[in-house]
Amino acid sequence: MGAVSEVAQSEADIIGMSKKGLLITAREDMALSQVSRSVRLLLGQIQRRRPALLSNQTARCLSQAASQPEPSADENEAVNPTFVNRNPRNLEQMALAVKDRGWKTTWPHQEFYHRLMFSRSQHHVTAQVFSSCSPIPVLSCSTKEWAVKKELASTNCVAACQAVGEVLAHRCQQAGITRMVYRAIPWTYRSDSVQSFRAAMKAGGIILMSMQLGFTG
Repeated sequence: MGAVSEVAQSEADIIGMSKKGLLITAREDMALSQVSRSVRLLLGQIQRRRPALLSNQTARCLSQAASQPEPSADENEAVNPTFVNRNPRNLEQMALAVKDRGWKTTWPHQEFYHRLMFSRSQHHVTAQVFSSCSPIPVLSCSTKEWAVKKELASTNCVAACQAVGEVLAHRCQQAGITRMVYRAIPWTYRSDSVQSFRAAMKAGGIILMSMQLGFTG
């Protein structure tokens, strides 16, 4: 009887220990499941908040970039998309403008930018500068002008021709016209009046050219 009771007691102990082990295993499984569930919830929350964090970081970066002042070009360095030539004589001064040659039978010839005309009458001396595109003189000087006339003893002498040349050369320099065509009448080219007028124009910095022979010297 004693042996039987000991065996029954040992079996009861074994059964109790197995039940305790099962309870512990069940508790561990429950704890693991709870941990895994909390981890899954945490990962889900992180994934849900990640786009918002990225958008906030992007907006913050953009705001920082926008807050920095962009370098702006100076007003003097800005390039205008439309260009307007404010100096129509630019090509002419560079000797690139097209000359209107016209017909060979046309007189006087039109192959020039500016042409100088000198005339001497019985009472007055007149010099005029014509443009190739206009029959109206762009510059002129004459002994009929009181400012020139009052400084001369005679209005048709050689000194008057020289004075007209000096005044006209100064006006041409102010207007930016330094080259022009001059062709004197052959039978008056060697006269003292024409020579003094040409010398005064050349002394004033004006270059006189011939239509066919180039520089007149």
